[in-house]
Amino acid sequence: MGEFVRLEVDGGIGTIRLDRPKMNALNVAVQEEIRAAALEATERNDVRAVIVYGGERVFAAGADIKEMQVMSYTDMVRRSGALQSSFTTVAQIPKPTVAAVTGYALGGGCELALCCDFRVAGASAKLGQPEILLGVIPGAGGTQRLARLVGPARAKDVVFSGRFVDADEALTIGLVDQVVPDEQVYEAARARLQPYVTGPAYALRAAKEAIDRGLETDLATGLEIERMLFAGLFATKDREIGMTSFVEQGPGKAQFEGR
Repeated sequence: MGEFVRLEVDGGIGTIRLDRPKMNALNVAVQEEIRAAALEATERNDVRAVIVYGGERVFAAGADIKEMQVMSYTDMVRRSGALQSSFTTVAQIPKPTVAAVTGYALGGGCELALCCDFRVAGASAKLGQPEILLGVIPGAGGTQRLARLVGPARAKDVVFSGRFVDADEALTIGLVDQVVPDEQVYEAARARLQPYVTGPAYALRAAKEAIDRGLETDLATGLEIERMLFAGLFATKDREIGMTSFVEQGPGKAQFEGR
């Protein structure tokens, strides 16, 4: 457990909880603790799905600008790779993930939310990539993940302007997947993940890998990735359980073991 980030596990769901008052500014220490929590969530067998959560008031309002202001070009050359890779560690958690977004998710906070499979936002949430207002661009995946999620033109609008996107617009453009009252954000995130906790863990892992890796390549290569992962699942106990249950009892009644 880090000073600012911790992994809390309850009922098969791990919560990566950011806790750096007041705004969860993502300084170097927080970035590295996010990496550590994501790696722990990846390795733990009792974690079947993951929520990234900044608390009831704010998700994360971006990088620690005071820390960044004094960094030179060579400082950032050294640091930028680690910054990106700390967030990529979240994106690579081989389990279903959801960002539970309350309040501001700006700059690095928005980029962190983009690393999750799904995003649940409170009605008053504000998301955006305001780095342009500081004379820079998003540097932790915002130009790439945002464009893949909402399309290049919408991503350029958000990035070029630096404007804040409210929850309703975010839902309309596909930046978030669900909007709920502010006080229901965390429980809605848990509800979204609950069906996966007892699901076939290796099939879910394979599905996530096939989609994510396939988006990075051409169709023929993506189909080959899918084929290999599909065939590999025939070595799992859950494939045997699922197909036997279907034949004997019909669909939707399998009791998977996660192996």
